[in-house]
Amino acid sequence: MHGGGRQVVADPILETRDLNKSFGAVQVLHDVSISVYPGQVTALVGDNGAGKSTFVKCIAGINSIDSGEVRWQGKPVTVHDPREAAALGIEFVYQDLALADNLTITQNMYLGREIRRGGFLVNGEMERKAREVLTGLSVRTVSSVRQLVASLSGGQRQTVAIAKAVLWNSKVVFLDEPTAALGVAQTRQVLDLVRRLADNGLGVVLISHNMNDVMEVADRVVALYLGRVAAEVSRSDTSVTQIVELITTGRSGDIGLSRATASESI
Repeated sequence: MHGGGRQVVADPILETRDLNKSFGAVQVLHDVSISVYPGQVTALVGDNGAGKSTFVKCIAGINSIDSGEVRWQGKPVTVHDPREAAALGIEFVYQDLALADNLTITQNMYLGREIRRGGFLVNGEMERKAREVLTGLSVRTVSSVRQLVASLSGGQRQTVAIAKAVLWNSKVVFLDEPTAALGVAQTRQVLDLVRRLADNGLGVVLISHNMNDVMEVADRVVALYLGRVAAEVSRSDTSVTQIVELITTGRSGDIGLSRATASESI
């Protein structure tokens, strides 16, 4: 059953206001205002070159922002690097996953943030916490946290990467194309996990080209068109056809960018 569509009445946990970013003479983001709510999946969709990656890198502090602001729990913040984003409670799961094949699931989940006492690794505690996180997310596809990541399927790897992000008491998780390389059954597992993250109260930002995935798990859809927010729509009030029109032309019926703005963006 689809758990989405729950209208969570809350303030945005993360929002951007009129974000602008240029690289040299090329303006990549134009006044981008996006809100992420706890307990909801916000799908960020757009064609290649729409500005999705640049937007995420601005949130992560990898790219500086030219103007506009990022607000976290209602207060303006400046993030200089992903470590500062993580300290706030924002984690990112990128397409390449950055998992180490030669390490176990637990070692990957704690990579760079190991628990030590008196200079020694506390393996038992790390394994217990890794198991708790996977259990809390109802992950049943991983038999042991001592498995080497090299032995995992694509869906299991994606699950471990997401669990790793959640381990750190994150409040917002960005997922970049989490089902891109997966088959049907593994896609199902990952989408169920994405939904559970939101149902557990996190704000989830799903970046995806797969409209079926978006329609299945998103609560809200933000369509970017050539660096502008064409529209933000409730998933229950939209259709694949409408989202595709917004992505490809910036407009759909009476919603989206004005004709002048859409054509001027080209």
